[in-house]
Amino acid sequence: MSASNKLTVTIHFDLICPWCFIGKHQFAMARGKFTQMFPAVDVETVWQPVQLLPDVPASGLPFAEFYERRLGSPEAVRRRQKQVTQSASSVGLDLDLSAIERMPNTARAHHLLNRASAQGGVALYEALLDRLFAGYFQRGEDIGDAATLRALAAEVGLPSHIVDAAQADAGNVATTAAVEGVPHFGFNGRLSLSGARDAAILLMAMSKAVQVLPGIEGAGS
Repeated sequence: MSASNKLTVTIHFDLICPWCFIGKHQFAMARGKFTQMFPAVDVETVWQPVQLLPDVPASGLPFAEFYERRLGSPEAVRRRQKQVTQSASSVGLDLDLSAIERMPNTARAHHLLNRASAQGGVALYEALLDRLFAGYFQRGEDIGDAATLRALAAEVGLPSHIVDAAQADAGNVATTAAVEGVPHFGFNGRLSLSGARDAAILLMAMSKAVQVLPGIEGAGS
Protein backbone atom coordinates (compact mmCIF):
# COMPACT_ATOMS: atom_id res chain seq x y z
CA MET A 1 0.00 0.00 0.00
CA SER A 2 1.44 3.36 -1.00
CA ALA A 3 2.28 6.05 1.54
CA SER A 4 -0.62 8.14 0.28
CA ASN A 5 -3.00 5.42 1.47
CA LYS A 6 -1.75 5.37 5.04
CA LEU A 7 -2.58 7.31 8.18
CA THR A 8 -0.17 6.99 11.09
CA VAL A 9 -1.59 8.10 14.43
CA THR A 10 1.00 8.51 17.18
CA ILE A 11 -0.42 8.61 20.71
CA HIS A 12 1.61 9.63 23.75
CA PHE A 13 0.08 8.38 27.00
CA ASP A 14 0.61 7.19 30.55
CA LEU A 15 -1.34 4.53 32.38
CA ILE A 16 -2.05 6.64 35.47
CA CYS A 17 -3.72 9.38 33.42
CA PRO A 18 -7.52 9.00 33.34
CA TRP A 19 -7.69 11.42 30.42
CA CYS A 20 -5.55 8.95 28.44
CA PHE A 21 -8.10 6.20 29.17
CA ILE A 22 -10.89 8.51 28.05
CA GLY A 23 -8.85 9.60 25.03
CA LYS A 24 -8.22 6.00 23.98
CA HIS A 25 -11.95 5.31 24.18
CA GLN A 26 -12.72 8.36 22.05
CA PHE A 27 -10.02 7.48 19.54
CA ALA A 28 -11.42 3.97 19.12
CA MET A 29 -14.77 5.46 18.17
CA ALA A 30 -13.15 7.94 15.78
CA ARG A 31 -11.06 5.20 14.18
CA GLY A 32 -14.14 3.07 13.58
CA LYS A 33 -15.93 5.90 11.79
CA PHE A 34 -12.79 6.82 9.87
CA THR A 35 -12.43 3.33 8.39
CA GLN A 36 -16.00 3.60 7.13
CA MET A 37 -15.30 6.98 5.52
CA PHE A 38 -11.90 6.02 4.09
CA PRO A 39 -11.93 2.24 3.52
CA ALA A 40 -8.81 2.42 1.31
CA VAL A 41 -6.66 4.03 4.00
CA ASP A 42 -4.54 1.83 6.24
CA VAL A 43 -4.57 3.22 9.80
CA GLU A 44 -1.44 2.52 11.84
CA THR A 45 -1.51 3.34 15.55
CA VAL A 46 1.82 3.96 17.29
CA TRP A 47 1.66 4.09 21.08
CA GLN A 48 4.40 6.12 22.76
CA PRO A 49 4.80 5.73 26.54
CA VAL A 50 5.27 8.73 28.81
CA GLN A 51 6.04 8.34 32.51
CA LEU A 52 4.38 11.28 34.20
CA LEU A 53 5.78 10.34 37.63
CA PRO A 54 9.04 8.43 37.11
CA ASP A 55 10.19 9.20 40.67
CA VAL A 56 7.38 7.21 42.31
CA PRO A 57 8.97 4.24 44.13
CA ALA A 58 8.65 0.82 42.52
CA SER A 59 6.34 -0.17 45.38
CA GLY A 60 4.10 2.85 44.70
CA LEU A 61 2.63 5.43 47.08
CA PRO A 62 -0.66 5.68 48.97
CA PHE A 63 -3.08 7.09 46.37
CA ALA A 64 -5.23 9.26 48.64
CA GLU A 65 -2.27 10.78 50.47
CA PHE A 66 -0.45 11.46 47.20
CA TYR A 67 -3.35 13.44 45.74
CA GLU A 68 -4.10 15.31 48.93
CA ARG A 69 -0.51 16.57 48.95
CA ARG A 70 -0.70 17.34 45.23
CA LEU A 71 -4.05 19.17 45.26
CA GLY A 72 -3.99 20.60 48.77
CA SER A 73 -7.03 19.09 50.50
CA PRO A 74 -9.45 16.15 50.49
CA GLU A 75 -12.14 18.46 49.12
CA ALA A 76 -9.94 19.43 46.18
CA VAL A 77 -9.36 15.75 45.48
CA ARG A 78 -13.11 15.07 45.55
CA ARG A 79 -13.77 17.90 43.11
CA ARG A 80 -11.11 16.68 40.72
CA GLN A 81 -12.29 13.08 40.86
CA LYS A 82 -15.88 14.17 40.28
CA GLN A 83 -14.78 16.10 37.19
CA VAL A 84 -12.92 13.09 35.84
CA THR A 85 -15.66 10.53 36.54
CA GLN A 86 -18.34 12.77 35.03
CA SER A 87 -16.25 13.31 31.89
CA ALA A 88 -15.70 9.57 31.58
CA SER A 89 -19.37 8.80 32.16
CA SER A 90 -20.40 11.22 29.43
CA VAL A 91 -18.61 9.03 26.86
CA GLY A 92 -19.70 5.69 28.31
CA LEU A 93 -16.85 4.87 30.70
CA ASP A 94 -17.53 4.10 34.36
CA LEU A 95 -14.53 4.82 36.59
CA ASP A 96 -14.17 3.89 40.26
CA LEU A 97 -11.39 6.13 41.54
CA SER A 98 -12.39 5.37 45.14
CA ALA A 99 -11.13 1.80 44.65
CA ILE A 100 -7.56 2.90 43.87
CA GLU A 101 -5.24 2.39 46.85
CA ARG A 102 -1.79 2.79 45.25
CA MET A 103 -0.24 5.36 42.95
CA PRO A 104 2.03 3.06 40.91
CA ASN A 105 5.29 3.54 39.14
CA THR A 106 4.28 2.63 35.58
CA ALA A 107 7.69 1.50 34.26
CA ARG A 108 6.95 -2.23 34.72
CA ALA A 109 3.61 -1.93 32.96
CA HIS A 110 5.11 -0.01 30.03
CA HIS A 111 7.90 -2.56 29.67
CA LEU A 112 5.26 -5.30 29.63
CA LEU A 113 3.35 -3.46 26.90
CA ASN A 114 6.51 -3.25 24.80
CA ARG A 115 7.06 -6.99 25.20
CA ALA A 116 3.44 -7.60 24.22
CA SER A 117 3.96 -5.57 21.05
CA ALA A 118 7.02 -7.62 20.13
CA GLN A 119 5.04 -10.81 20.77
CA GLY A 120 1.75 -10.02 19.05
CA GLY A 121 1.90 -6.59 17.43
CA VAL A 122 -0.47 -3.69 17.98
CA ALA A 123 -3.53 -5.89 18.51
CA LEU A 124 -2.00 -7.59 21.55
CA TYR A 125 -0.57 -4.27 22.75
CA GLU A 126 -4.00 -2.64 22.67
CA ALA A 127 -5.69 -5.63 24.31
CA LEU A 128 -3.24 -5.44 27.20
CA LEU A 129 -3.55 -1.65 27.30
CA ASP A 130 -7.32 -2.00 27.70
CA ARG A 131 -6.81 -4.47 30.57
CA LEU A 132 -4.33 -2.17 32.31
CA PHE A 133 -6.55 0.90 32.04
CA ALA A 134 -9.63 -1.01 33.18
CA GLY A 135 -7.76 -2.74 35.96
CA TYR A 136 -6.50 0.52 37.39
CA PHE A 137 -9.39 2.91 36.85
CA GLN A 138 -12.34 0.53 37.13
CA ARG A 139 -11.15 -2.18 39.53
CA GLY A 140 -8.52 -0.37 41.58
CA GLU A 141 -5.78 -2.90 40.78
CA ASP A 142 -2.14 -2.00 41.44
CA ILE A 143 -0.61 -1.99 37.95
CA GLY A 144 2.83 -1.40 39.41
CA ASP A 145 2.71 -4.76 41.20
CA ALA A 146 4.42 -7.71 39.49
CA ALA A 147 1.76 -10.26 40.50
CA THR A 148 -1.04 -8.02 39.24
CA LEU A 149 0.72 -7.52 35.92
CA ARG A 150 1.19 -11.27 35.59
CA ALA A 151 -2.56 -11.82 36.10
CA LEU A 152 -3.55 -9.10 33.62
CA ALA A 153 -1.08 -10.42 31.05
CA ALA A 154 -2.57 -13.91 31.39
CA GLU A 155 -6.01 -12.48 30.60
CA VAL A 156 -4.81 -11.49 27.11
CA GLY A 157 -2.84 -14.68 26.54
CA LEU A 158 0.71 -13.47 27.17
CA PRO A 159 3.01 -16.39 28.07
CA SER A 160 4.59 -16.27 31.52
CA HIS A 161 8.13 -16.10 30.11
CA ILE A 162 7.23 -12.84 28.33
CA VAL A 163 6.03 -11.41 31.63
CA ASP A 164 9.23 -12.53 33.35
CA ALA A 165 11.33 -10.89 30.63
CA ALA A 166 9.42 -7.64 30.99
CA GLN A 167 9.99 -7.64 34.75
CA ALA A 168 13.72 -7.92 34.09
CA ASP A 169 13.73 -4.80 31.91
CA ALA A 170 15.47 -2.14 33.97
CA GLY A 171 14.90 1.55 34.41
CA ASN A 172 12.19 4.05 33.75
CA VAL A 173 10.60 4.57 30.35
CA ALA A 174 12.25 7.05 28.01
CA THR A 175 9.97 8.91 25.62
CA THR A 176 10.88 9.39 21.98
CA ALA A 177 9.59 12.94 21.75
CA ALA A 178 8.74 15.80 24.05
CA VAL A 179 5.05 16.60 24.35
CA GLU A 180 3.31 19.23 26.41
CA GLY A 181 0.83 16.83 27.98
CA VAL A 182 -0.94 13.53 27.56
CA PRO A 183 -2.84 12.23 25.80
CA HIS A 184 -1.21 13.72 22.74
CA PHE A 185 -2.25 12.66 19.23
CA GLY A 186 -0.17 13.15 16.09
CA PHE A 187 -1.59 12.50 12.60
CA ASN A 188 0.87 11.72 9.80
CA GLY A 189 3.29 14.19 11.32
CA ARG A 190 1.11 17.00 9.95
CA LEU A 191 -1.49 17.67 12.63
CA SER A 192 -1.53 17.20 16.40
CA LEU A 193 -3.98 17.49 19.27
CA SER A 194 -3.51 17.39 23.04
CA GLY A 195 -6.06 16.27 25.60
CA ALA A 196 -8.99 13.86 25.70
CA ARG A 197 -10.75 15.28 22.66
CA ASP A 198 -14.21 14.30 21.47
CA ALA A 199 -14.36 11.53 18.90
CA ALA A 200 -15.75 13.99 16.37
CA ILE A 201 -12.72 16.26 16.73
CA LEU A 202 -10.33 13.33 16.41
CA LEU A 203 -12.19 12.15 13.33
CA MET A 204 -11.92 15.60 11.79
CA ALA A 205 -8.16 15.67 12.39
CA MET A 206 -7.74 12.18 10.93
CA SER A 207 -9.73 13.16 7.86
CA LYS A 208 -7.72 16.34 7.31
CA ALA A 209 -4.44 14.44 7.68
CA VAL A 210 -5.25 12.14 4.75
CA GLN A 211 -7.08 14.63 2.56
CA VAL A 212 -3.96 16.79 2.20
CA LEU A 213 -2.23 13.80 0.57
CA PRO A 214 -2.67 13.08 -3.16
CA GLY A 215 -5.04 10.40 -4.35
CA ILE A 216 -7.20 10.08 -1.22
CA GLU A 217 -10.92 10.76 -1.23
CA GLY A 218 -13.54 10.04 1.34
CA ALA A 219 -16.22 7.47 0.74
CA GLY A 220 -19.02 8.97 -1.29
CA SER A 221 -17.08 12.12 -2.20
